[in-house]
Amino acid sequence: MLKKIIIGSAIGVGLMTFVFGREAVSYVRVGCHNVRNAVRAEVPVEFEIERARTLVDQLVPDIRQCMHVIAEQQVDIEHMSVALNRKEGDLAKQKDAIFALKTDLGSGKSTFTYASHKYSTGDVKRDLATRFERYKAAEELLTADHKILAAREQTLTANREKLDGLMSAKKELEVKLEQLQARLHTVKAAEAVSQLAIDDSNLSHARKLIEDLNKQLDVKQRVLDAEVKFTGLIPVEKATPAVPIDLDHQIEAYFAQPADATNVAER
Repeated sequence: MLKKIIIGSAIGVGLMTFVFGREAVSYVRVGCHNVRNAVRAEVPVEFEIERARTLVDQLVPDIRQCMHVIAEQQVDIEHMSVALNRKEGDLAKQKDAIFALKTDLGSGKSTFTYASHKYSTGDVKRDLATRFERYKAAEELLTADHKILAAREQTLTANREKLDGLMSAKKELEVKLEQLQARLHTVKAAEAVSQLAIDDSNLSHARKLIEDLNKQLDVKQRVLDAEVKFTGLIPVEKATPAVPIDLDHQIEAYFAQPADATNVAER
């Protein structure tokens, strides 16, 4: 199977090289780019928002790690500050002892008593010289420790700024994600409304049908009104005979005729 895949790939590469020549690589790159863009275009916006939210959530471990480092640095600086304060106190005591011995040697005595022990001038001078050398070495170390403490404080300040930046960036991204989510809801609502507006053919047909029915009813009403107006009236299509003015005289004259004349008329 693997052999077939390798052979097929080699044949495909050979065909592309044969067709496109040296530009085959650029064609492949453009094709891959177009395919990648097409795939990205098909990814739903909701999925991309969730992916962005996951990336933002992945900042939490970095923030916690930064907090842990800052906490360690704070404890280290506090302990170092305490140690330096103690060393400074010891150096101050050593300085006082040096000046005390120097003062004693300046008094011109040949012997000196310290803690119930007697010391010669030479012993005190050697002790003073040793104390002085140790003091200078301790002071140099203290100066170096102060520089280390200052460097650690600068690092702590930088880490705090980094932490503040991470937390601020996380909050800003969370706000932007919420705004993006709100925009997505707005767009979806607008799409729903636009779809309703586009798919209003049924509504238009219903309105047209109601309008046509109203017109039909108007026509029927007009016809009924016209029929009512002409129902029960005297027809005027046929001429009505005129009534004689002497109708009474004609009736009397008719019924006043003799019987013979009447029979003759009947015959």
